[in-house]
Amino acid sequence: MSPSVKVMIVDDSATVRQVLSSLLDAEPDIEVIGTAADPLFALEKMNRNWPDVIVLDVEMPRMDGITFMKKLMAERPTPVVICSSLTESGAQTTVQALAAGAMDIITKPHVGLRDFLTGAGKEVAAAVRAAAKANLKRLPPMVAAPPKHSADVVLAAPVQAMHQTTEKVVALGTSTGGTQALEMLLTSLPRTAPGLVVVQHMPEKFTAAFAQRLTNLCEIEVREARQGDRVLPGRALIAPGGRHLLLQRNGAQYQVDVVDGPPVSRHRPSVNVLFRSAARSAGRNAMGIIMTGMGDDGACGLKEMHDAGAWTVAQDEATCVVYGMPREAVKLGGVDRSLPLQELAGAILAFANGPRSRPGEPSV
Repeated sequence: MSPSVKVMIVDDSATVRQVLSSLLDAEPDIEVIGTAADPLFALEKMNRNWPDVIVLDVEMPRMDGITFMKKLMAERPTPVVICSSLTESGAQTTVQALAAGAMDIITKPHVGLRDFLTGAGKEVAAAVRAAAKANLKRLPPMVAAPPKHSADVVLAAPVQAMHQTTEKVVALGTSTGGTQALEMLLTSLPRTAPGLVVVQHMPEKFTAAFAQRLTNLCEIEVREARQGDRVLPGRALIAPGGRHLLLQRNGAQYQVDVVDGPPVSRHRPSVNVLFRSAARSAGRNAMGIIMTGMGDDGACGLKEMHDAGAWTVAQDEATCVVYGMPREAVKLGGVDRSLPLQELAGAILAFANGPRSRPGEPSV
């Protein structure tokens, strides 16, 4: 029998600590070894018995969760699941925690907290189990945010001609570990990169702040997708949390639909939904990329893209924080190549500059 996952809960709310402790201790493979009202108290306890996973609030007295995360990742990397209230101001802070290495987000409301946490017990336990399996040695380094000033700060960027806008599109899906992997990938792309449509498993209200952080770091534009947004070179559209993202053809152009609907593969947004729409709307003009993540969301959709003539790539096991989604896609036979994270940007540019077929195949 494998040992239990040891968990430390750090939250300034006594209710949260009590309810989460009760819920997690009820799981046969999880053991709560301690709770603390702030990170400094937590460190005192952790130095005596280090946990496998930390469930962490963001806004706390004495030391905030972001500072604590950075300290942990620099000194003793440990998987962290963020448990934070959903507010617009808090979303920005929580995205910073994800960028610092947090594995997942559990959202908690301001009212009805006890009932919410009780109902979300299985979700919390699943997030803890997934975090415990993460390989933090594979997390890419954080990217500093240097000034992005150029002549464009004074001169307006040239408008792209219509015939240059929608020839090819990249559909990308990721989950656990994906916030850091996406940051590394997107900051490596030039403004001439093909348009990207992205699903990152993330709750509502966080995706806008996540996209804003990335656009501040990247040469390309990154933003939360809105209904009818065009897919253009130098632009990445990220699915809003809680809604599905579909790629659609509109004459000679691609655009996105942002739609409601039930969870697919247990997720909304779902990578499978995006990939299936890309297979149907773009076919061999598309490239599909599946990256680090727990579970199998995206595996079937990537196979559909592959069968429709798209070029399909999986992040390799050596650079994934969690090699779940890519493994399932490989097992289904939907992956043309597996590549390390640091080579994905080059693969995207090779696809953009190559013939309208899979790289290595004759053009039709």
